[in-house]
Amino acid sequence: MRYTIFTAFGWSFARPARRDRRRQDWARARPFTGRDAPTACTESRRKGMVCMERLYLDAPPVKNPRKVLQVVAIIVLNLFIIALLPSDQTVDALSKLGSTGSEVRQIQTKLINWGYLNDKADGIYGTKTRNAVIAFQRKNGLTADGIAGPATLRAMGIFNSSTGSSAQSGGQSDLNLLARLISAEARGESYTGQVAVGAVVLNRVEHPSFPDTIAGVIYQSGAFSCLYDGQFDQPVAESAYRAAQDAMNGWDPSGGAIYYYNPQTATNQWIRSRPVIAQIGKHVFCS
Repeated sequence: MRYTIFTAFGWSFARPARRDRRRQDWARARPFTGRDAPTACTESRRKGMVCMERLYLDAPPVKNPRKVLQVVAIIVLNLFIIALLPSDQTVDALSKLGSTGSEVRQIQTKLINWGYLNDKADGIYGTKTRNAVIAFQRKNGLTADGIAGPATLRAMGIFNSSTGSSAQSGGQSDLNLLARLISAEARGESYTGQVAVGAVVLNRVEHPSFPDTIAGVIYQSGAFSCLYDGQFDQPVAESAYRAAQDAMNGWDPSGGAIYYYNPQTATNQWIRSRPVIAQIGKHVFCS
């Protein structure tokens, strides 16, 4: 490309020749000094006048700074997007010894209500909380490592980002859990008797003396014998799912009972002293 050199006050300015002016801006060149300075312009520079020499130089085209800025902007945007992506640490978050926060407080509250933890819910995952979690895990066939991971949290009825469960999936989990209990506790009973067992669980959820979640009621220490004799781990009967859904929809054949027992097998005299509301099949339902 050809350039025209303009010299003024000891400095030279280059611009493209006439046919290239539309493609290039003015470019500042180095000052002429010593032998490089054109002798014909020396006197003019001293007088403050502009001396112009028409020179033609072959020079490479100047790079467009806009392209450089575009590349930088793309890199910055990519880094920003990567920073917004969830890290593995967030996805695999769980509560363990040394953890603190609201999730730990939820765990402690449930363990206290179920009789596993004899302490206050202070939101600090200490040794007592860890031991209580281990006891809960052993009772429910979970890996007894003292870490409240996704499986343990689901068993406790705690649903958040670490369990990968939403409110909707939490409702489905409640249904499955209630159906499993009905199948274990009311196996061989009529359909109405199955719904009544599910209704007792839901009545306890609403009662101030019991945990306020289905998982909390079912896993409360000593509440249901099926968790200790292996029946809870047996395959769930299809009718139990329908009975659980009917109970959750509001059908309560038990008449508001919060207890039930089988007179042929019950050995606890206290339960026999409770006011009887109804008897359905082999179960007596009482308040």
